[in-house]
Amino acid sequence: MNLLTLLIFIPVLFALVIVLLPSSRRGSFKYITLLATLIQLGISIYIYLNFKTGAASAGINYEGQFQFVHKLPWIALDLGNMGKMQIDYFVGIDGISVTLLVMSALVMVVATLASWEIKSNLKGFFLLFLLLDMAVMGVFCALDFFLFYLFYELMLLPLYFLIGMWGGVRREYAAIKFFLYTLFGSVFMLLVMVGLYLSVNDPATGSHTFNIIQMMNPANYTAGSVFSAAAHQTILGMPARTVGFVVLFIAFAIKVPVVPLHTWLPDAHVEAPTPVSIILAGVLLKIGGYGIIRICLGIFPEIASSGAFWLGLIGVVSILYGACNALAQRDLKRLIAYSSVSHMGFVLLGIASQTAEGVSGSVMQMVSHGFLSSMLFFLVGVVYNRVHDRDIYHFRGLGTQMPQYTAFVMVAFFASLGLPGFSAFVAEAFTLAGTFKSPMVNGLLPYWMAVCGSVGILLGAAYFLWTLQRMFFGKVSLKGGEVWKIALTDINIREKLALVPLAVAALALGLMPSLVFGKINDSVLALIQFLQAK
Repeated sequence: MNLLTLLIFIPVLFALVIVLLPSSRRGSFKYITLLATLIQLGISIYIYLNFKTGAASAGINYEGQFQFVHKLPWIALDLGNMGKMQIDYFVGIDGISVTLLVMSALVMVVATLASWEIKSNLKGFFLLFLLLDMAVMGVFCALDFFLFYLFYELMLLPLYFLIGMWGGVRREYAAIKFFLYTLFGSVFMLLVMVGLYLSVNDPATGSHTFNIIQMMNPANYTAGSVFSAAAHQTILGMPARTVGFVVLFIAFAIKVPVVPLHTWLPDAHVEAPTPVSIILAGVLLKIGGYGIIRICLGIFPEIASSGAFWLGLIGVVSILYGACNALAQRDLKRLIAYSSVSHMGFVLLGIASQTAEGVSGSVMQMVSHGFLSSMLFFLVGVVYNRVHDRDIYHFRGLGTQMPQYTAFVMVAFFASLGLPGFSAFVAEAFTLAGTFKSPMVNGLLPYWMAVCGSVGILLGAAYFLWTLQRMFFGKVSLKGGEVWKIALTDINIREKLALVPLAVAALALGLMPSLVFGKINDSVLALIQFLQAK
């Protein structure tokens, strides 16, 4: 059994166990799910430790350089004179995938520990949770576009029900909004995927292919096909390859999310239960950034270069708009949701720079934000589960009331605002360095974008420090009075078990960024060389 296949489908095996158990054993469902995610984490760490580095293992556009590859014929259809249709089960990872796999596995363990708060319909909740877990791991491993799309769409259904059935007061509205936004991007992505399939031939078999790596090679495109660079085909009067890039970018940008495609995110976060918020922020947003790197830049590199200014501009707008919106929030969960929009703007800015520093900073930002946003949403859930209120103005002096909880909040806040020694500082520093270097080496981005990114960090410090001062310092003053004082007990053992690994990960990546950079460097350099060659 291939390790990646095992990593992807372990949640399905444990979901079958939950299906077979009677509802009278509902108390064991959370422990079965926790065991599944812990095994996944163990496998992902093993893969990380045994991942080879060096130029010969860079991956990106060379199929032979991907690691832990598992390729099997999956769907075969004889089309007579038109040849045959072949879709493979094809999974493998390079440096960009491996760090996101480990991050996702740890976030899933934390989300499971947060699921202790779920009290109703436990069988349905944990079955959907495990289905979502499988889809997330599959997206980061898939190298066949059809398989990638299958996993990408499979995430949608569990999230819709997890928000719509276990969410807050406006859960139906938030779930439908999330579903429609994501589906809008996905439907048009399907059309581009089919167009690419009909344009690309596998040199080994001569038949059309969904292989993402083959799609990165211009020599594999049929002469005169819709997405052939040499054919100069048009769609609605615009170059076909530009249309393809824009459609795929919008689909992934909705997931990131970037302004103005972000409006589903605050509603989904506010209404979602804590474990679902953790998965949304920790993993789902990263799939958008990963898709832009793997598919948009990989298949349409020349369009990514010519449109780099606009990608950078969207990133800068997201950084500043998200931060300014966060400053205006009273709901703590909504504040952190808007901070995610701001922080994910750095990912897009780094990708747009198309420098080794910028892209490395983007991947580091995705890993760092995965840990820190999960920690922040878990911490919001701690207070909300005790008093069912998140209004910043209803709390004061929590540092006295909940000292251990406050210590974790301070770690999460200071790490998120970019304090040296934590992962976000390294990620944002490299992203800004790449953005500042871009005008010198490739002329894609102007200097002022780096300046605007720095202003975004300043605004981030403002909203985090304001929240810290308002809620945690001063004399204890709670809207609920003595009832809240009794309810607001300090964090328990389960909550510490969830928070400590996230805090340690953020600190470890800040002090030893080579834990990520060491694995991604060869793949990033190969990607930059690939982009420059186009």
